[in-house]
Amino acid sequence: MSSIESLVEAIHASPVRVVLAVAGGGARAIAHLLEVPGASRTVLEAVVPYAPSAMCQWLGGPPEQFCSEATARAMAMAGWLRARALDPAGPVAGVSCTASLATDRPKRGSHRAAVALQTSSRTAVYWVELVKGRRSRADEETLVATLVLNAVAEACGLSQRRPAGLLADERLQTRSCTACREWQELMLGLRRAIRQRGTQSEPQPVPPAAVYPGAFNPLHRGHLRILELAERILGAAVEPEISIFNVDKPPLDYVEMACRLEQFGPGRPVWLTRAATFEEKSHLFPGATFVVGVDTLRRIAEPRYYGGDAGACQKAIERIAGCGCRFLVFGRAEQGRFISLEELDLPPLLRAICCGVPEAEFREDISSTELRRRR
Repeated sequence: MSSIESLVEAIHASPVRVVLAVAGGGARAIAHLLEVPGASRTVLEAVVPYAPSAMCQWLGGPPEQFCSEATARAMAMAGWLRARALDPAGPVAGVSCTASLATDRPKRGSHRAAVALQTSSRTAVYWVELVKGRRSRADEETLVATLVLNAVAEACGLSQRRPAGLLADERLQTRSCTACREWQELMLGLRRAIRQRGTQSEPQPVPPAAVYPGAFNPLHRGHLRILELAERILGAAVEPEISIFNVDKPPLDYVEMACRLEQFGPGRPVWLTRAATFEEKSHLFPGATFVVGVDTLRRIAEPRYYGGDAGACQKAIERIAGCGCRFLVFGRAEQGRFISLEELDLPPLLRAICCGVPEAEFREDISSTELRRRR
């Protein structure tokens, strides 16, 4: 029996069931899992979202890069969600791979692969840059498939691994995060929110008077100035909030949650929530003032974010107002022009619960999107 067959047999003996998603490489791992009897005990589903449109559909939106460790983590999270839908009661995992390997034409970029796994308690990602010209496409595929099988074995709680066959000047890099109980409960829907200070979760937090929702990916000086100015205007502490769930993309994984929180340091409390919309946030933080930019406020008033239903948009605004919530609105530059609250076309009820910060008090022409592009 080969070492691959032995590893796959051990995987099939585990109670964990898996959804796999691979693109650009690693598909041979699916074949290895299916070749050994017992695959139905392990494989819930295996997909190959190879075309960009297929990847966008798998992730719920376009990734910033198609081959990156962040995209691999997002793919694994989408796989875990799919696995939970297919087998709600059992232990499940999502395992993914996105790769850029040798092809029939020269490549400018590196040959590389990122492999990730997601369970209810853990996120892990592995990535490697391969030395160009030292392997055939088939040999690169064999290596990447091995990394995928090892990730499946890890997701199944096995210690058994198969050597990947890296060269002396190649290094497998990794990042992982094992979630605390509170984070797992948040991910599984057993909690609606957590107030985090550094690495500590507060069990029974008091809802804040002012909340600054955002992705903070990354946190930059504009965010910090908004926090400082909002606290001065409102005369109250403003607490950042990061929703781990989003309308059009997979939830944040545990590695990403830890990275976003680490930016704030141990002194400032930050909320992690499941509230993807402001209607949900208003029920979670009744009576709070939400600190937002004009771009965010505009989306609250646009029916297209409610499936094109203008009535649903109006009802959401009524529920936000009914919870006693208000908005402190900061302008921002869009295509070289500064847009303020006064320039927005808003429903009367939404405008009535908004207060704008003038450009003379705040203007910071910087965005997280642009900072991510420069990385």
